[in-house]
Amino acid sequence: MKKLLFTLFSFVLVLSCTSQKNADDFISATSGRYLFNANEVLEIYFKEQVLHAKWRGNDKIELLKVNDSSFYMKELNEKMAFVNQPEMHIELAPKTEHKGVIYHFKKMTLGERTPNEYFITKEFDKALTAFKAIKEKDSLSQVIRESNINSLGYTFIRNNDFDAALEIFKINVVLYPNSSNVFNSLGEAYFLKKDTATAVVNFKKSLSINPENRNSKQFLKRITLK
Repeated sequence: MKKLLFTLFSFVLVLSCTSQKNADDFISATSGRYLFNANEVLEIYFKEQVLHAKWRGNDKIELLKVNDSSFYMKELNEKMAFVNQPEMHIELAPKTEHKGVIYHFKKMTLGERTPNEYFITKEFDKALTAFKAIKEKDSLSQVIRESNINSLGYTFIRNNDFDAALEIFKINVVLYPNSSNVFNSLGEAYFLKKDTATAVVNFKKSLSINPENRNSKQFLKRITLK
C-alpha cells in the first residue's frame, strides 16, 4: 500500500512540474482523429497549446502531460505516447491489465470515416467498403457482427426510417450471404416499404437457407392472404 501511494505521489509530482503547453510542431503532427477501435474515434486537439481529446460524447477532455510525447488520460486510466514511426499513432504504456498486449491507435487520414459515421451521413456504399476492410483484417471483430448490424437496422425501423434500414440490411446480406436471418430482415424492410414482390424473394431466400425460419414463414403467409 505504501509503495502504491508513493508511486502515485511521484506520478502527480512529475505532472505538476511539467509544463502542460506543447510545441507547435508537435501540435501539427498529432492533431487529428485516431481509431480507438474499428468503429470508434478518439480525436486529439489543442486549446492554447494544451492537449485535449474528444471521446464518447465528452468533447473537453484535458490530458495531463507527462513528458514531451506522453500524456495521462484519466477517463481511460492510461498513459499514452504519441509515436511517429513508421507513421503517427498512439501507444498505451504497458500495464499488467493489458496481459502483454500492445494497444495502439492509428491516426486516420483526412476524410477517413468509420462505418457508423458513414451510416450517420447515409453514405451506405462507403459503409460497406469500410465493413469489408474490417472483415478482411479481423473476421471476428464485434463491429461487423451480424447481430449488431441487424440491430442497427431495426433501430432505423423503429424510427420509421425504412430506407436507411433497407440499406443496412443490404450490407448485412453482402457480409453474411449464407444467413437466413439477414435475408428475413431484408424482406421485412421491403415489406415495410410496400415492395411485396421483392419482400417475397427475400423471404423465400431466407427459407431456402433455413426452412424453419418462423418469421419468414409468417410473413409469406401474411402476404399470400392479402
